[in-house]
Amino acid sequence: MKIISAKLSREELRQMASGRFGDMVKAVVDLDRETLAIDAELHSDLEALLLEDGASQQNLWGINLYPDAAKEDFVEFDSMINVRPSLGNRSRGVEDEEIRRKILLIVTRRIES
Repeated sequence: MKIISAKLSREELRQMASGRFGDMVKAVVDLDRETLAIDAELHSDLEALLLEDGASQQNLWGINLYPDAAKEDFVEFDSMINVRPSLGNRSRGVEDEEIRRKILLIVTRRIES
């Protein structure tokens, strides 16, 4: 597990994927600090890492990254940590279009295309 606040190459992401799930890397995005925590068995472990690092719960969203996928399939919005009825998000996905847009922008800034 690590927090990414600079650029990460697709090759590094591929290596992480091959070491755990094969074709996918779990990540949690901190919308406020524009960072990613990546490479854990569970999104909740990454969430805990960011919380210990000073993140705020409401700014954390779980995603999956597919390093070999085409641009439109690179990010999957699916995580149990995204279920937040109090914030209006009742599914494992990210229902708010603006939050999805912010997540994609941060991923673009942190992962080489």
